[in-house]
Amino acid sequence: MIPLRTRQPLAARLLAASLGIGLGLSAPAALAAENVVFVSGAFRRSIPVSDLEHLANTGQARGLLSDVMRFGGQKPAEAARLLNASLNLPVVTVSRLLNTSIGERILERLSAIVFPLNARSVGMPALRSAVVLGIADNGGALSALSFLRSYPSQELAVSLPALLALMQKAGSVADLVRFFSESPLDIRSDSARPPTP
Repeated sequence: MIPLRTRQPLAARLLAASLGIGLGLSAPAALAAENVVFVSGAFRRSIPVSDLEHLANTGQARGLLSDVMRFGGQKPAEAARLLNASLNLPVVTVSRLLNTSIGERILERLSAIVFPLNARSVGMPALRSAVVLGIADNGGALSALSFLRSYPSQELAVSLPALLALMQKAGSVADLVRFFSESPLDIRSDSARPPTP
């Protein structure tokens, strides 16, 4: 019999793993991103996740990440703080939310920005799996690094045009929330609607 204190994490891991089963045939076998690849047409630049982990652990950027931060006027210490920031989330509730119409719409919009490099069509299940496993494997909290460690593809692509378009639409956090929550979701089916007079 499994001790009570280990049942919840085990159940959460099993739930998260079951969400990612569909990725097995179309995504690489590794259950962690190794590179974040910025894509714009034929342009591609990769930043190893190990460089992001180094930045998070030491507050110092290296390689291409160092150049990107310098050109962008970003401070490594601030980026390290963001990489280490985490949000406490109940894994079962998040899993249920991501399987609702609203959750799927949010995943759909995010998967236009972030997706497996060579399997764009499985962007939604990859995101769902990374979020749920990232929470389960990180003691009930999601961080950028726990997300990357749980992403079910070796190369996580970030579409620069889609990211820039989102940044232009989202002048504030409130705008960002509105962007993801306001959508033409049809909660009720046509058969459930009252007849029009």
